[in-house]
Amino acid sequence: MRVLITGGGGFIGSHVAEDYARQGHDVIVLDNLSRARLLGHGERNVSYAWNQLATIAHVTLVKGSVLDRALVREIVSTVDAIVHGAAQTAVTSSVVDPTTDFETNVIGTFEILEAARLTGRKIPMVFTSTNKVYGDNVNRLPVVERPRRYEFERGYESGVPETLQVDGCEHTPYGTSKLAADLYVQEYARLYRLPTAVFRMSCIYGPRQFGVEDQGWVAHFVISVLTGAALTIYGDGRQVRDVLFVEDLVKAIRGFIANALSLPEGLVCNVGGGSRFTLSLLELLDILERETGRRAEIRFAPWRPSDQRAYVSDIRRIGSVLGWTPKTPPIEGVRTLIRWIFEHIELFAEEEPR
Repeated sequence: MRVLITGGGGFIGSHVAEDYARQGHDVIVLDNLSRARLLGHGERNVSYAWNQLATIAHVTLVKGSVLDRALVREIVSTVDAIVHGAAQTAVTSSVVDPTTDFETNVIGTFEILEAARLTGRKIPMVFTSTNKVYGDNVNRLPVVERPRRYEFERGYESGVPETLQVDGCEHTPYGTSKLAADLYVQEYARLYRLPTAVFRMSCIYGPRQFGVEDQGWVAHFVISVLTGAALTIYGDGRQVRDVLFVEDLVKAIRGFIANALSLPEGLVCNVGGGSRFTLSLLELLDILERETGRRAEIRFAPWRPSDQRAYVSDIRRIGSVLGWTPKTPPIEGVRTLIRWIFEHIELFAEEEPR
């Protein structure tokens, strides 16, 4: 099989690409390496996964944009499956530069879909969407305030379902652009019979994640603690997220692509750690202090617009459709991430100096 991974030079994409390549599949990685500009990463951090992939057999690296119509159509015409992860991923960046956010997330997704349609073949495609499509409606769900975390009240013990309303609320440009792309993917499945899956993802974490304040919070916290950098917490730190180790996500993606032609049309699934694998910001700091012996320097700041007090994915749909469930408990995944960052600490010196 020949697989296209857009945004494959990033954290999630590189793990998906490596997994398929290790199994002997041919993988094309398309990435414009724009993270340095969009997220403030150093150039060497942006190229880290890209350089790792260059050493793996069966991987072809293509530096280019999903907005390059001719290039996208040329590549898509040769592949058997697509994992579309190329995106502008930061909320703050979307507010500062909504044009780039829209072009990358909406037009870029459209170009991939249209290229797949024009082949006339049923090419399975996974679109990496986000829980931000639900916008501020998540904050309308009733929560209980515990000493170290927020929890949903009765009725949402399993988390936020895919049926939660997306209308009539604030989204930020990022949430809006991802929702627009999300809907386009669904429509191409319905109208053109493309076998697609929308994965509305919660917090994914693991090795190779160069987390920053606005994106990749688990890694950002670990990096800050290990490098002695101060952390800013917006709100009170009790906000809760379900967290999913990247290897578990890769298995879900692989499971869909392997079975796409026999699955329900236009599949939309929340994908995350679910109600079993959750962390609050304060709880993660507690874990990091126990595991590293280091106490983070914390500054508190006001809540940011559209911050969700609690978000936990209801993952029952993907479980029933794919027979998938996350396997990596947060403590195990965080320990793995700590080890990786320790082993590559020189990569973070410029990003978050001591």
